[in-house]
Amino acid sequence: MRATRFRGAAAIALTGVLALSLTACSGDDSGGSGPVDLKMALWSSNKDHLALLQKIGDAYVAANGDEVASITFEPVTNPDYIAGLTTQLAGGDVPDLAWIPEASGPEFVDAGILHDVRSTLEGTDGYNLGDILPAALAPWQDDKGGVYAYPFSNSPFALYVNEDLLKKAGQPDVKALVGTPDYTWDKIADIAAATNGSTGAVGLNVPTFNPTNWSAVTMLGNAWGAAPWSEDGATCTFASPEMIDYLTWHQRQMRRGAIPAVSGNAAPAAFASGEVAFSVAQLSQSGSLDDSFTWSFLPLPAGPKGYHPIVGQAGVSVLERSTHKEQAAGFLAHLTNPANAELLAQFFPPPRASLLNVQTLAKAAPKLSPEQIQSAIIDVVPEATVKPQHPVLSRFSDKVRAGLDPVWSGGDVRAAVTGICEQISPTLKG
Repeated sequence: MRATRFRGAAAIALTGVLALSLTACSGDDSGGSGPVDLKMALWSSNKDHLALLQKIGDAYVAANGDEVASITFEPVTNPDYIAGLTTQLAGGDVPDLAWIPEASGPEFVDAGILHDVRSTLEGTDGYNLGDILPAALAPWQDDKGGVYAYPFSNSPFALYVNEDLLKKAGQPDVKALVGTPDYTWDKIADIAAATNGSTGAVGLNVPTFNPTNWSAVTMLGNAWGAAPWSEDGATCTFASPEMIDYLTWHQRQMRRGAIPAVSGNAAPAAFASGEVAFSVAQLSQSGSLDDSFTWSFLPLPAGPKGYHPIVGQAGVSVLERSTHKEQAAGFLAHLTNPANAELLAQFFPPPRASLLNVQTLAKAAPKLSPEQIQSAIIDVVPEATVKPQHPVLSRFSDKVRAGLDPVWSGGDVRAAVTGICEQISPTLKG
């Protein structure tokens, strides 16, 4: 759990929109006697996601109509979800609940934007807060034990493999390497480079990566023992030997064709095209795949410092400035109870230990075999770490992005990361 020393700065940091103390300006629950209308802001506009959420919301209203008259789920239309959400907050159009991505979680917690729901969750019959994996809940707590979100999506990153493309390139069966000392990033990079050389297809892709989303690449440095900053967030470690080794490795793979070169903000080739040998992505990518080629879903390989699984998260929270915090917290407890968490698992890998089983997760990934679900999800999620987070990330993220540009273009890695630490250290130290 994080220290609270960032709390004042973080409120100002959120994209420059919230230049005020949200804690001080938080709304009080309405004193009205009638049932209230609740609104939840979310990133997804997927019709199936919205239909399931509305079904759960309507059931709650039917059972609690004396407290809640309606629940509306509203996607934020701004392409930059966080910018859109914080604009709403600053402008007074405050939703009662919101979907919060993991990268913004610590900043929102430390800024006082999210409401502590621990007492509500613990006091709800059958909720079982202890069923939630500690590693999944940790980013959404403070050092006083407050709970500020339910991590409803806890999706591991895995390695998608185009088996047909590797066979065409005369490369080995990667599935047979899993669990052996040969299942490493070096070996995967060698196969990726060979496949690129013989077929012209993309070797190893990280679909979420572009220069503005640098954390999707630096997170893989965990397997080198690399991290962008110290555990307490106060010290820049971009210039550590481990990070230099990892970024140098990544740069070398770009030169040899194992990893595609960065091209502005252009989206990388999609694994579903059949022209990518390997893709690092989350469970949701499986939904875009069909039987046009044979593919597998494997745990991430090991690096020099071993195997380090990674998850991407999203939380659902009650907003501190909601005027209906008590009712919103009650609905949050309903939305994320064991029964509804199992329903949500068809789209979002759950953080509940009781739901980490093949039967439940097969609903979220019907195209995966039981063996793939076991090895790449169930066996890795309990110990996985969350993508890099920081309580004032928005204050320095652009400096990191600019500082890494020379790395992607083949420049001096050590000079680039040293410059990054010079740029961001004053901010990290508060």
